[in-house]
Amino acid sequence: MKFSEKWLREWVNPNISSEVLSEQLTMSGLEVDAAEPAAPEFDGIVVGKVLTAVPHPDADRLKVCEVDVGEGQPLQIVCGASNVRPELMVAAARIGAWLPGDFKIKRAKLRGVESEGMLCSAKELGLAESADGLMELSSEAVIGQSVREHLDLDDTVFELGLTPNRSDCLGVMGVAREVGVLNRVDVTIPEQHAVAATTEQRFEINVEAPEACPRYLGRVVTGINLAAETPVWMVERLRRSGVRAISAMVDITNYVMLELGQPMHAFDLQKLEGGIKVRLADAGEKLVLLDGQEIELNAETLLISDHKGPLALAGIMGGEASGVSDGTTSLLLEAAFFTPEVIAGRARGYGLHTDSSHRFERGVDPELQRRAMERATELLLEIAGGEAGPVIEVVNSDQLPQRHEVVLREARVARLLGSNIPAVEIGEILECLGMAVSRTDDGWKVIPPSFRFDIEIEADLVEEVARVHGYNALTSSRLLAEMSGQHESEQKLDARRLSNLLIDRGYQEAISYSFVDPELQSLLDPEAKPVELANALSLELSVMRTTLWPGLIKALQYNQNRQQSRIKLFETGLSFVGQLDDLVQKKQIAGVVSGSRYPEGWNSASDAVDFYDVKADIESLLALSGTDTAFRFESASHPALHPGQSAEIRKGDQLAGWLGAIHPSLLKKLGLNGPVFLFQLEVESITEATLPKFTPLSKFPAIRRDLAIVVDEKITAQQVVDTIGAEENELLQKVELFDVYSGEGVENGRKSLAIGLILQDHSRTLTDADVDDVISRVLNKIQETLGATLRD
Repeated sequence: MKFSEKWLREWVNPNISSEVLSEQLTMSGLEVDAAEPAAPEFDGIVVGKVLTAVPHPDADRLKVCEVDVGEGQPLQIVCGASNVRPELMVAAARIGAWLPGDFKIKRAKLRGVESEGMLCSAKELGLAESADGLMELSSEAVIGQSVREHLDLDDTVFELGLTPNRSDCLGVMGVAREVGVLNRVDVTIPEQHAVAATTEQRFEINVEAPEACPRYLGRVVTGINLAAETPVWMVERLRRSGVRAISAMVDITNYVMLELGQPMHAFDLQKLEGGIKVRLADAGEKLVLLDGQEIELNAETLLISDHKGPLALAGIMGGEASGVSDGTTSLLLEAAFFTPEVIAGRARGYGLHTDSSHRFERGVDPELQRRAMERATELLLEIAGGEAGPVIEVVNSDQLPQRHEVVLREARVARLLGSNIPAVEIGEILECLGMAVSRTDDGWKVIPPSFRFDIEIEADLVEEVARVHGYNALTSSRLLAEMSGQHESEQKLDARRLSNLLIDRGYQEAISYSFVDPELQSLLDPEAKPVELANALSLELSVMRTTLWPGLIKALQYNQNRQQSRIKLFETGLSFVGQLDDLVQKKQIAGVVSGSRYPEGWNSASDAVDFYDVKADIESLLALSGTDTAFRFESASHPALHPGQSAEIRKGDQLAGWLGAIHPSLLKKLGLNGPVFLFQLEVESITEATLPKFTPLSKFPAIRRDLAIVVDEKITAQQVVDTIGAEENELLQKVELFDVYSGEGVENGRKSLAIGLILQDHSRTLTDADVDDVISRVLNKIQETLGATLRD
């Protein structure tokens, strides 16, 4: 939003400098992105009148002009502009004048003809980036007057970077209201009188989509003067607001938009048929816009049409066929309130962004349309003449935004701001902001004005009080809070320990969406039926994850596609199992590993990571709780994992997780460089810790006996250890597996396990007889249970 400071000060004029005004606006939430002079420095440029313009004797494109600059004797100036002509009022630079860029005007000869100055274009004065000819001034300009004074160029142009919630300040009137409140000065809002109708000519209006357009006003204006020029003061205000002057009729609607914040549109009445219809478009309808672009409409687009077809995209841009032109003598003026939700995103959908859509999609005051219509009519009759018909208004009150009461508690203001602002000042601030305020025992009941769409809850009112009171004026205070120690059970492992351990072992933490691609989800967990999202961001993110693996696989693909060869990622998060009526959220920790076992280096091998490397990482996690002996790795089949390299992780009868390599067919389908290993653990299962307690140490020596036994290949070492452990014997302290062998010397289908047995007593030194007795019982147990034999 750009505006002229002098224009603003016509509405409100506090006794502060431009710098202070800029600081005030920024600190109140209306950030000033730029504050620049309305025109660059120049001097010696005056209003001149071209008396004669005759062809140069030696140059076809040049003309020799006599220009009256108010000095009695006309100046002879040679000019090459295409629009130079007698009676034209121009900006004349006399000898000695200087232009932007430190360009000084000197006496010169052009093709042998003396020139006593220069006639200037807007570009040469620094008022435009380009120009097709001389800058044409008003016929009422005073000859000899300084151009800077005539155009009132000693001004500052502010540019505000408004947040989307402050659409009320997308007009000078809204900014003026803010400045008035900040400085506690009155705002001079001109009284707008209704323009009396001098003709009964009307045009039928029918609103077929009242929920999208609750209020629509139209007015016919006839007999417009085709030769009417936009006044210089209006052209300059438009220019300083970043809007190019086009024609009187278009400039007036743009001016009202900048002044009041209400976008308007004008249709050429002679190009309309039947009546106006405000309706939703039919899919496939086409419209040629004012910029010449033809678009195909979709069924969600709100249209302004007549009985013949589309005229304009409501709240966005008019159509070329019904637009005003140099031959327009009769207009239909339009002012409407369109529901922001109906306009939001529609312009972007057609590759457009206009001043009108920028305002409507953020919200326009629903009570502003009548004032804007009267203001535009007043300016139009004043500048271009004509006769105005009655205002035709179609309103559906039930569909207009309703302003609801918001309760503000005095104690809440102090709590959120940490500063005690007097109740009287709070009430005054709210009233100055245009709100209807009534006092209660503990605060206020507040009804926001129609132009403040952003005031909905108590915190919004606290924000208003803070910014108007002044953030810098808020006193510092120390917050008081009751502190209480957090009870942490020693039998519950902090889940952060799991993450820290994996980081210590070379993993990096990943964070992915809880909603995933249904196709990838079905590949990794085909037996689960995920919850489908009712309003998905995209097809690739349309179901809730039942496992953390989809997000990790996506991260793995992303990294491998960017030449990352060694990847160790983990994630902690929730999975969602079941449907909405019986949905279970499980907290899990999962990981994906691929690439070499160690980082590349001169002293490390480049061996690929394998199943047992990842198993070691998991065993380290399980050891944190001190209950690692309660967990078992059992060979099992999973649809996403390699049948020969996958295992369940069990805690008693409970499934605690999975570990394995990705299935070869899945590896190929996903385009991954293998091997790739996955694991997943239920956090609840692995964070149940044992309570540490002291066990007295024996002062008697331990004895170790090693056994080499032969068992069937299908029997696991864990089964052997569990079987030995089931032999209750207080002397047997520990069982260790230290070697596995199959091959020469061992029958086919069998394997050799080397097991160490640690024996010790707390009351005496063990004898050979004690040890032999234990060994004998162990051998008998494993032979009876597992069919084990001693290896020769």
